[in-house]
Amino acid sequence: MPIVSLIILILDIIAIVDCIKSSLETGKKVLWILLILILPVVGLILYYLLGKKK
Repeated sequence: MPIVSLIILILDIIAIVDCIKSSLETGKKVLWILLILILPVVGLILYYLLGKKK
């Protein structure tokens, strides 16, 4: 299980960096980052499905 945890951590860090670099408003960035930190797996999936602009 440590490998799975490490993969999730790496993916969360990538999502947070992507969110910070995005063109979203500051308030939305903060909310997405909090969601990713509080709910790592669910927040990550939701960010890439709903939050990331294409």
